[in-house]
Amino acid sequence: MTSRAQSRGNQLGFDCAQPDIFMNIKLIAIGKTDDKQLLQLIDQYQKRLKHYIKFDLDIIPDIKNVKNLSEKQQKEKEGELILKKLTPTDVLVLLDENGKQFTSVDFSSYLQKKMNAGIKQLVFVIGGPYGFSETVYQKAQGKVSLSKMTFSHQMIRLFVVEQIYRGFTILKNEPYHHK
Repeated sequence: MTSRAQSRGNQLGFDCAQPDIFMNIKLIAIGKTDDKQLLQLIDQYQKRLKHYIKFDLDIIPDIKNVKNLSEKQQKEKEGELILKKLTPTDVLVLLDENGKQFTSVDFSSYLQKKMNAGIKQLVFVIGGPYGFSETVYQKAQGKVSLSKMTFSHQMIRLFVVEQIYRGFTILKNEPYHHK
């Protein structure tokens, strides 16, 4: 491991298995968030995450004329837009009601394992109102569920960003998370 990688790995307190490889995390979501308070909170956690990892929030604009589309057609159009945002090396994880559920501590371990695997970019995706197309499901390398309850897509953005932040504070043994 180079001294720069050791320095950054030690600084962040992570168990970096791969020298000079630091994972980026991207969250892709369909449609804009109109609620200014939610936007402020999401922005607050994005700023906090900068201390731990490179994080990007990529918003795909709502599809126009959806009233003329069936659910399947809408999911396919959204799926095409999602897949265009990916690179061949991205690891795609869908936020899906049928995905694996984690405690916050387990989720932090999940993030650590992904970093240790040398993944360059971990991409979480929040689908549209009807979920994901079959093509997106086939491309996905995992599914995560935040709850058995249903939340608005706008709120899920905040929950995901906060849980990623919480995961990194757990990895660093910082006082944000209480057991």
